[in-house]
Amino acid sequence: MSQQFSLKWTQLRETYPVFHYDSFQYSWKEDHIEIQFQFRTEELVYRPTMMIKYGNWLAPGLKNSLLDSLVFNIGMIELISYWKATASPVVHIHPAQLSVPEQNWWKKLYFKGLSEYFYQNGIETSQEEFFSFSFDAAAPHSAQFDYSYVPSSSFVIVPIGGGKDSVVTLEQLRSSRKIIPLIINPRGATLDCARVAGFDTLEQIFIIEREIDPLLLKVNAKGYLNGHTPFSAMLAFYTVLAAHLTQTRDIALSNESSANEATIVGTEINHQYSKSLEFERDFQYYVAHFMNDCAHYYSHLRPYSELQIAQFFAQYEQYHAVFRSCNAGSKENKWCCNCSKCLFAYIILSPFIGDDKMIQIFGEDLLDKESLVHYFDQLVGWEDTKPFECVGTVEEVNQAIQMILDSRKDKKLIQRYIQNNNLN
Repeated sequence: MSQQFSLKWTQLRETYPVFHYDSFQYSWKEDHIEIQFQFRTEELVYRPTMMIKYGNWLAPGLKNSLLDSLVFNIGMIELISYWKATASPVVHIHPAQLSVPEQNWWKKLYFKGLSEYFYQNGIETSQEEFFSFSFDAAAPHSAQFDYSYVPSSSFVIVPIGGGKDSVVTLEQLRSSRKIIPLIINPRGATLDCARVAGFDTLEQIFIIEREIDPLLLKVNAKGYLNGHTPFSAMLAFYTVLAAHLTQTRDIALSNESSANEATIVGTEINHQYSKSLEFERDFQYYVAHFMNDCAHYYSHLRPYSELQIAQFFAQYEQYHAVFRSCNAGSKENKWCCNCSKCLFAYIILSPFIGDDKMIQIFGEDLLDKESLVHYFDQLVGWEDTKPFECVGTVEEVNQAIQMILDSRKDKKLIQRYIQNNNLN
């Protein structure tokens, strides 16, 4: 463990002993709901604001009181982005009290969802020790919140991320279900994929605009603790709010089986924990037992491997020019062609899309880029650590490469694979 980071963890926890979830509030505007939270610790006060733009999808006759429970829970997952800067040993929840089973549920999510954060910051702790909850004695119990139960509906909410996975879910479900597309913080690829699917206007899309308080960015720049948080768990709670506002039962995610594989061999450290089957089942339990079974959250792609999903996606040629799976290039709506996620997408699609078309889609031949050797070695399992990105399993990557050994044998990375495996 890094002594430097261990010391920083200890010092911050002494300086900021209690992290407060002070409040949540929301207000109905003309075409959206505005949500604001307040989190604080000592002199640091965060007030992130979210916009829920429901477009044409708002169901009639909704009760305001039912939003309290949903917004409170969103605050419970949003707070982790702010807590991680100081890692306060006590998290004090002011709006409500949680039962012991609820506390244990949240601590497991935070701990496993922050496994990459702990690892990269050199922190050794446990689920029991990294923090404890406290509450206002006069606060209502969360069990007193109301939830709207929706028994069934002909619609299904499909979050669109702009990559191949959500496209496959969208296309496979649209023949039998009415789709409500949901996008968090719209960008070029997400809006383009929705447009290709026939959702041409913003009013046809359920949009969540999520803001990070600028103070957190300033705190990070000063050297406070930072790291990956469980984004997909945050998405899960927002989709349940969307399910209530649209009175929709089903929420179909696009998390595949490969999300279950640990990022670091022999550990439970998993960049994709909140996309894993373990989290999916835990979240289903939480909704069923603590939220009146108000919605049905599941991953449509869970039964499929990355190779199967890539094969499905290859058939949807109308999306090939607009989909993007690159975080580094997302703001400019492009493939950066220099990251592990770009390389993984290139490898997994290559067995099903011709060489010329792949180069056209990405703008470069990634299998011929020696600068990507490090990521290549990680993806094929020659190193103990996979990239900290949403990529497929080592086995799937090797299967994809073996499928293109003959057709792409002149590429530098494929030649490296052949030589290192003595396949000459």
